[in-house]
Amino acid sequence: MTGSTGRRPRADAQRNRERLLAEADAVFRQDGTDASLESIARRAGVAIGTLYGHFPNRHTLIDALLHERNQTLMDRGQELLTGSPPAQALTQWVHLVVEHAAAYQGLATVLADSLSDQQSQLHASCTQMTDLSDQLIANARAVGALRQDVTGADIFTLMNAAAWSREHVSPDQADRLVAMTMAGMLTQTASTSGRG
Repeated sequence: MTGSTGRRPRADAQRNRERLLAEADAVFRQDGTDASLESIARRAGVAIGTLYGHFPNRHTLIDALLHERNQTLMDRGQELLTGSPPAQALTQWVHLVVEHAAAYQGLATVLADSLSDQQSQLHASCTQMTDLSDQLIANARAVGALRQDVTGADIFTLMNAAAWSREHVSPDQADRLVAMTMAGMLTQTASTSGRG
């Protein structure tokens, strides 16, 4: 009897969690990361207290939504580190991060803020993303594919600007911004070696 009463709330809680994540994804896609948490709970058919029971704050909810996508991004970054020429790897990484950060309107800002906020549930994944970026930048610089005056801050600024452009203008415009800016940051040697 204890076993059956112990299992049912867990199953219900899991269903509630899954509904909340599905509705949060839909609401954030439509209204951005500042969307009302109350509306997410309402759409999921649960009380706001239930949402906060699963996700104590907005960053916890976003972190849960991004969990699988974060892992896919990090895995791809590791593959680029060892499996592609440095200039091509860095360029592809910038495109991947831009696409990732533009999944929801406002997400790029949330991620940028979380990097410096150690209390944020998103801090660890943002730090991991930054570490991968730094390694890819170092690899490109080490083989002379990246201009020596280009800093990590330049690359991160490009990522944020392109993510904003992808959110507010169009994916094509964001891709154009990345392509033109990377062409200026990469050396002539990298440009003539081919990145496609």
